[in-house]
Amino acid sequence: MKLYTTLEQQLKKEPNFVTDNGELKKWVVLNKAQNFDEELIALLLQEPTLKEKFFKEIAGVTVFNQNLFVQFLEQKNYLNDSYTQYKNKVGLTIDGKYLKQRNEVALVWPFKDCILEGGQSREEDKREEIFFNEILAQDEITQLLEPKVLTNAKRIDKDGEKPLDQFNRDADFNRKRGLPEDTITDNLIIKGNNLLALHSLKKEFAGKVKLIYIDPPYNTGSDSFKYNDTFTESTWLTFMHNRLKVAHSLLDKSGVLLVQINDHNQTYLKILLDEVFKKENFINIISIRTKSPSGFKTVNLGLFETAEYILMYGKSKNDFKYNPQYVDSGYDENYTGYISNITEDPESWIIDDIRKIICREEGIDPDTTHQPYSKVKEKIGEGLYIQKLSDFALANAKSVFRLTAIGDDAGKETLDAKKKSKKNPEKVLVVEREQNDSRYILNGQEIAFYSKKIKEIDGKKIPTTILTNIWSDIAYEGIASEGGVTLKKGKKPEKLLRRIIEMTTNENDLVLDYHLGSGTTCAVAHKLKRQYIGLEQLDYGENDSVKRLNNVINGDSTGISKSVNWQGGGSFIYLELKKYNQTFIEQIEQAKDTEALLQIWEQMKAKSFLNYNVDIKKQDEHLEEFKALSLAEQKQHLCELLDKNQLYVNRSSLNDTDFACTEEEKRLNRDFYKMK
Repeated sequence: MKLYTTLEQQLKKEPNFVTDNGELKKWVVLNKAQNFDEELIALLLQEPTLKEKFFKEIAGVTVFNQNLFVQFLEQKNYLNDSYTQYKNKVGLTIDGKYLKQRNEVALVWPFKDCILEGGQSREEDKREEIFFNEILAQDEITQLLEPKVLTNAKRIDKDGEKPLDQFNRDADFNRKRGLPEDTITDNLIIKGNNLLALHSLKKEFAGKVKLIYIDPPYNTGSDSFKYNDTFTESTWLTFMHNRLKVAHSLLDKSGVLLVQINDHNQTYLKILLDEVFKKENFINIISIRTKSPSGFKTVNLGLFETAEYILMYGKSKNDFKYNPQYVDSGYDENYTGYISNITEDPESWIIDDIRKIICREEGIDPDTTHQPYSKVKEKIGEGLYIQKLSDFALANAKSVFRLTAIGDDAGKETLDAKKKSKKNPEKVLVVEREQNDSRYILNGQEIAFYSKKIKEIDGKKIPTTILTNIWSDIAYEGIASEGGVTLKKGKKPEKLLRRIIEMTTNENDLVLDYHLGSGTTCAVAHKLKRQYIGLEQLDYGENDSVKRLNNVINGDSTGISKSVNWQGGGSFIYLELKKYNQTFIEQIEQAKDTEALLQIWEQMKAKSFLNYNVDIKKQDEHLEEFKALSLAEQKQHLCELLDKNQLYVNRSSLNDTDFACTEEEKRLNRDFYKMK
């Protein structure tokens, strides 16, 4: 064991071999050894014990025993969590024993303890995904989830794009919202794998996000979620689980997560969220009408599907504060009472009926005419009759009322007034209350004024009712042009996001969407004066979030703009995760023929990070066999040669010359990550 300790101590002298957490980057060492890296060899030669073990003298020349060194690193007693050591022995285990070594039967979620990298470059592309087992591949996972180098930063406002000077950290602004003074206050849009981007946000934003809303792939087979095996549900659940775990760490104690999903996966997702967020933090399931029965789909027999669901969880349910929301209820025909002299003493109030008032306006005496209300409806039509009642009630809301029952728990004074009023049914009694509005009792019932139902929504006073968990009032039709971008199969109405954001956050709170798509969440957050972070890895071209937010800054008039009086303004910062092997994967996926793939292979040999056990010479010797494969098989093979831990550049490699980070990138990342 002493040799292991000596080797580890010596290797840790090189900063590029050490993670941010002080752990040895064994995968980097293996790669360096495979390529006879001078830096590594020089470091080993400096330590006499290591020089004696891993080098030998041949004809007066010191020769590095590469095979012995690599073999030593792969030994179980040294590298006991290595995926590379056990990559051909992956299987389902219980208590450390493979199922084939046990006699009992057990049910196991195949991928529960795995990290699914889940990278995509284009929506229509499928790719083979790598599952890193948390036990066998902890090193690989540690490297995969390390914060990444950010690049291509630019600030975008009304004046266009400009190079990013520095991130804003408004101390006064942060103090007002209860965050550390040095927290970044800019809006951020980050392009790249969302799992890796989420982990890159942890240092700056852990515990600071008030709302996470996501509209993830639904795993329907027709959406953007691509899988590579028959364990479709396990794959999807793993994909979701990995991201929800880190999302949970980003939420403020009083923050909430809302996930929109279809009915096919709602139950699976509910169980998963119960595990990650705990059952006691479940708040509600909201049902949303997303479409109306029309078109050719209605021809098919069966129930027409119109609903989607939003699952709502708090980081800590008891700390979450809900902002009450109201929706248009239309006129409630139970409100027919009218007090013509409301400003006078209640004992002298004159009670009338607004239905009788409408009769009189139409020349019908309600006191002498048989069925006067029916007569009015016949004269002017039922629709106009209801509209007149509605208009009158709204215009006189403080004087219009209905009678409501008084419960037995109403308090002694109220109950005494209830009994007393029944003996004098035409007289209004008043119950004064110190902490609340006075109660008005008539004939044993309480007077409920119509004005209590009137709220101002979008600058208009209307009758309302409290929002429930069934939302059928938000139209999905006619939203194609919102924000000036189009995204089929997934675009959400701005009105929906407005409701979600307003009921869960206040101005200046931080909102996160890591399945951003066309950018609806961030566009609405911008208009509602919330700080936001949006993550997206797919390229939607002219219909992506950057274009949409540009439109917002320049005064976009669609969606909720009119109702919130949006005039434009503000800014956001665009960033990308710095690619390395991911660049080669994207080139492979886009290749049209074998010739193009062979050209990419030549570039890979010179510049990419290949798996440590890839023998380039042998690969070249079998090129004819490679050419005989189908194009899809050729692409798969080349992708398998690449080290998946090097898709993006790790922050810990910022100063590693192998990754050629520019001085501008170094300055940007030191600023973002607060590196000295």
